[in-house]
Amino acid sequence: MAVITVNNLTKSYGVDIILQNISFIVNEGDKIGVIGENGAGKSTLFNILAGTLEPDSGSIFVSANKIGYLKQNTLIDSEKSIYEEVKSVFAEIFQLENEIKALEERISNTKDHKLLEKLFEEYSFLMDKYNELEGYSVESKVRGVLNGLGFDMSQFDTPVANLSGGQKTRLMLAKILLLNPDVLLLDEPTNHLDIRSLEWLEQYLKFYSGTLLIISHDRYFLDKVVNKIFEIENHHLKVYEGNYTEYLKKKKEEVQAKLKAYEEQQKEIKRIKSIIETQRNRRTEKSVKMARSKEKLLEKMEIIEKPFLNKNSIKLKFDFDIESGNDVLTVKNLSLKFDRPVFSNVSFDVKKGEKIALLGPNGAGKTSLLRIIAGEIKEFEGEIKFGTNVVTGYYEQEFKSLNPEKTVLDEIWDENPYLTQTEVRTLLASFLFKDEEVFKTVASLSGGEKARLALLKLLLSKANFLLLDEPTNHLDLKAKEVLEESLLGYSGTVLFVSHDRYFIDKIATKVMILSAEGVEVYLGNYSYYIAKKQQLEVQQEEPPKRQKHR
Repeated sequence: MAVITVNNLTKSYGVDIILQNISFIVNEGDKIGVIGENGAGKSTLFNILAGTLEPDSGSIFVSANKIGYLKQNTLIDSEKSIYEEVKSVFAEIFQLENEIKALEERISNTKDHKLLEKLFEEYSFLMDKYNELEGYSVESKVRGVLNGLGFDMSQFDTPVANLSGGQKTRLMLAKILLLNPDVLLLDEPTNHLDIRSLEWLEQYLKFYSGTLLIISHDRYFLDKVVNKIFEIENHHLKVYEGNYTEYLKKKKEEVQAKLKAYEEQQKEIKRIKSIIETQRNRRTEKSVKMARSKEKLLEKMEIIEKPFLNKNSIKLKFDFDIESGNDVLTVKNLSLKFDRPVFSNVSFDVKKGEKIALLGPNGAGKTSLLRIIAGEIKEFEGEIKFGTNVVTGYYEQEFKSLNPEKTVLDEIWDENPYLTQTEVRTLLASFLFKDEEVFKTVASLSGGEKARLALLKLLLSKANFLLLDEPTNHLDLKAKEVLEESLLGYSGTVLFVSHDRYFIDKIATKVMILSAEGVEVYLGNYSYYIAKKQQLEVQQEEPPKRQKHR
C-alpha cells in the first residue's frame, strides 16, 4: 500500500531550480536511502514531505497517520534531564498510569457494589488500553534506546541544557525512534554516532516495522539498512531497487549503456553529415533535396549527451619528495588526562606504507591522540618517537589551515607556486571545484567545500605521513570517492580517525581500537576486524569443555 505519493513536484529558490517534476511512490515497509550531491535538494524534499515547506507545484498525498522527522543538527531546548526528556514521548501512557492509580484508590475505598461494578468495568477498559500501548515496557524501551545511542546510565540525570549539539541531536533521534511513527524521515542520522551506536541503529532500523526514508552519505549504513535508493541528480529523482552496492552496479551498467548509445549515435551523425557533404558537392537538384532531407533528420534527432562514470573527477597521484624510513612512529606507554584520565599505557608502532584506522567509542581520546602526534598537545606522559625523514601533515576538523580571505584558486596556488594556473585548476577540478567555483572565497564555502579544499592542500603538502581526523565528515558520496582514490594511490603512511566504515574498509590495512586501557591491533581492514571480533565473541559464549576423568 502506498503511504506517500508524489506527482510532478517542483521547487525553486528564486532563479535556482532545486527539484523539477519529480514523481515517486513510497510503499508501506519501504526502506529508502536518498542520495545526491550536497545541495542536490535532499533536505528540501524531506521538508516538503514533512509539511514544513510548500512546493511550487505538484501534488503530494500522504496516507500515514504519523510522520517522524529528524533534521540535521536538531537542538532540544529543555530544562529536563536526559531520561525525563525522552520519557516525555510516552506522556499518554503516564497519564493513563495516573488514571489507573486514581481508579485503584477509588475502588479500594468504595463499598457500593453497583458503583464497584462500574469502576471495575472502567478499570478493565483502561488496563486493556495500557497493555495495547505496551505501558509495562516503557522504562526498558527508554533505557534500551538511550544505551544504544551512546548514553550510559550514569548520564541519564544530566540536564539536557548541558549537552553538546551532537548529543542533543542523538537525544532527538532517541525520541523520534521511541515515538514509533508510521514513516520515519531521517536526515543524516549517523552524524555524531560512534561505531557501536551505528551498529545498534542499523539493527534497530533493519527490524523497524514502519517505513523509512533516510538521507545518508554513510555507504556501509545504506548497504545494511535500505532496500531501495532514490537518487537526486540534476533536479530529477530516479529510483533504483536494492541497497547502495546494488545501486552502484546498476548505475555503472546504466552509464555504460548510455555511453554505448552515445557512441553509436555519434557514429550515425558522422555518417549522415558525410552523406550531406557528398550530396551538396554534387550540386544536382536530386542531391540537394537528399542533403536537405538528411539535415532535417539531424534536426529532429534527440541528441544523447556523453555520460561519465566520474564526470567531475580526474585521477591524480599525490607524491612527496622525501621517503621516510621503515619505522615511521613508535609510541610507548602514552597516557593523557585533562580533568579526568582519557587513556593510559598506549603503545604501538607505525610502519612505512601502513594505512591505519584508529577506532574507539566517543570520548576515548582518538582526536587527542592525533593531536599529540601532530604536536598540538604538549602535556602528556610517555614517549613518542618519529623515524628517519618523517614529514607529517595533519587534517583537523576545524579547517585551521585555510585562509578565509583567499580564493579557492589562491589557497592552493600560493602554497604550490611551481604549478601553472591550468595545473592548479586541474587539481581543483579533481576535487570537484568546477569553472567559476575556483574564484569563490574560502569564507563563502560550505563545510563540504572547505573539507575538500583542506584535503587537497594537505595531499599537495609533500608530507609522507598523514594524520587525518574524520576526513569524510562533510563530504558527499562523490567527494568521498575522490578522496578514496587519492589515498589508495598515495604511497606514504596514513593514520586516520573515522566513523565511515565503508571508507575504513576500502583504505585501512590495519585497525587499532583505542580504549581507556590502551589499544588492540587487528592486521586487516574493517571487515577483518568485525570477523575477528565476532569470532572472539563466539569463543567467549561457548561453554568450557568438560574434562574427562579416568
